[in-house]
Amino acid sequence: MIEHLTLDTFKEKVFDFETNKDEWKYSGTLPCIIDFSAEAWCVPCQTLSPILEELSETYKEQIDVYKVDVDEEQELSMLFNIRSVPSILFIPMDGQPEMAMGALPKDTIIKAIDDILLKNAS
Repeated sequence: MIEHLTLDTFKEKVFDFETNKDEWKYSGTLPCIIDFSAEAWCVPCQTLSPILEELSETYKEQIDVYKVDVDEEQELSMLFNIRSVPSILFIPMDGQPEMAMGALPKDTIIKAIDDILLKNAS
C-alpha cells in the first residue's frame, strides 16, 4: 500500500534535510520509490497511480512506495526541484537517489526497481 508523505513524515521516514544539510542520509529501512504527483489535475499521474499501487503489493517487504502531492507539499517539491509531474524518485539503501520524470511504463519501473533498488539487496 502506498503511503502519502507530508513534510514531517518525509523527514522521519526518508531524509531529515534540516539535520543532515551537507550529505544525503536515507533514514528508511527498505529502499523506496517516491512518486511526486498531482492526482487532482494530472492525468499521467492518475494513470501511474494504479501501477505503483500494484508494484507496492508485488514488492511488499522489499521496497516502500510513497507519494507526495506537489500541491500540498510545496517545500518537498522545491527541495527536489520538481518541475513536472509525475516525477519518480528511486532511493536505494546505499548511494544517491535517482530521479525519473514522466509516467514511466510498468516494465521500466520494474527494471529500475531491480537495477537501482534491489541490485545489492541481500
